[in-house]
Amino acid sequence: GRLAITFQSFGFKYGASRDADLMFDVRFLPNPHYEPQLRPFTGEDPRVVEYINRNGALDAFYDHLHPMLDYLLPQYLAEGKSHLVVAVGCTGGRHRSVAIAEHLAARYADDGSYLVDVAHRDENEGG
Repeated sequence: GRLAITFQSFGFKYGASRDADLMFDVRFLPNPHYEPQLRPFTGEDPRVVEYINRNGALDAFYDHLHPMLDYLLPQYLAEGKSHLVVAVGCTGGRHRSVAIAEHLAARYADDGSYLVDVAHRDENEGG
C-alpha cells in the first residue's frame, strides 16, 4: 500500500499538535505577522511565501528538510506505518507553517507515491 501523509500546520500559541508523528518548529523563519500589509493573508498567499523566503531562508530550510523527509517517509512505510502526521508549527499557525505545509503537500502529492492531505489547524485564528 501507499503511506497516507497529513501535513498539518499549527500555531504554538494554541498548543502543540497532539497528533504529530514528526514535528517541525519553524519560528526561526521571518514572520509576516509583523508586516501590516501581509498580516491579513495566510501562508497560501504568494506574497507571504515570498516574504518568508527573503534572503533565501525558506529555500535553505527546504534544502535540509526535503532530504530528511525523502529518507524518513519510505522508512515509516517499510516499518508498516499506514498514516503519518507531519506537523509544522509557527507562532500563530497562519503564515509560516501554512506555507510550508502547503509546499510539502504539493511536493509529495506530485510524487504519486503517497496519499497526501493538508490540514491547517489554526489558520483562521486571529490575523
